[in-house]
Amino acid sequence: MLDPYRDGVLRKAGWLFGFVAVLTLPGCSEAGSGTEGPGSSDRSAILVAHRGASAYAPEHTLASYELGIEQGADYIEPDLQITSDGVLIAFHDLTLERTTDVEDVFPDRFQEVEIRGEMTRVWPVNDFTFDEIRRLDAGSWFDPAFVGARIPSFGEVVEVARGRVGLFIETKAPEVYGERGFDMEAQLLTELADLGLGEPGADPETPVIIQSFSAASLELMHDEHGTRLPLALLVGSGDAALEWLSTEGLVRAAEFVTGIGPAKDLLLEDPTVVQRAHELGLAVVPWTFRARRPGDDFTTVESEMTHFLERLGVDGIITDNPDLFPR
Repeated sequence: MLDPYRDGVLRKAGWLFGFVAVLTLPGCSEAGSGTEGPGSSDRSAILVAHRGASAYAPEHTLASYELGIEQGADYIEPDLQITSDGVLIAFHDLTLERTTDVEDVFPDRFQEVEIRGEMTRVWPVNDFTFDEIRRLDAGSWFDPAFVGARIPSFGEVVEVARGRVGLFIETKAPEVYGERGFDMEAQLLTELADLGLGEPGADPETPVIIQSFSAASLELMHDEHGTRLPLALLVGSGDAALEWLSTEGLVRAAEFVTGIGPAKDLLLEDPTVVQRAHELGLAVVPWTFRARRPGDDFTTVESEMTHFLERLGVDGIITDNPDLFPR
């Protein structure tokens, strides 16, 4: 069992291993000048472009990732889904209809499911091959200027990032894919290894961090697959999720992850989470900061991000608006 307070600084250093490389690059993001973090007199915070610069370009398209890099992100954040023929793609939803023209291209390939008491047609990602998904327009829903944008494979996202920015990867619904016979954890780790990114520091200019809402998925990667890459547990609403932010939950999480990613409002409700996490060596990178909808107590997203960085002492920010990150 981890002795949390004895080993906290070492675990913090382990998480930050993935950060150090990008923070030494030209144009790296500095925040909270003069603010002290645990074990540091001059703490730097990372900037994560959520689904790319998704306030300005269609999420999870190469255009969005490119813009996030141009706007100074330290990491871009691809969510992962799996096609029916086993290709990892960058896409947020389990189904295709929200951000593509799948209803027009494949009008008869839907499933009917009950959502909030109503029968609804959905087009699951995993019902389509990668070649079929590449036929979809993933940009027009956002703006006609992006007509013809395609859903990229994970490999394509890596190539955009390589040597320029880190990858803050999220495994989406790994249990759902497990029920369909896919091992998302093994597939991701294998692909990272094949791409030369399977170990911390393998490519110092392209550090990798993996996050998930699934504690079981992260435990699997840590315990059974033995990855040494930094892992982060995402925490949303609900009693079961909130248990992870209790002292007991954080101690438990520190056994298999090196950071946590709480919904930002949870830290406003209980600012002590940051200090307690830091004492256990866990980095804290909250989500999601948006200019179109800053928190209720803030007039702008810039002031909101500044509060989290300078007052709460978080280790990074996940935002749709990388260009508004406080410098």
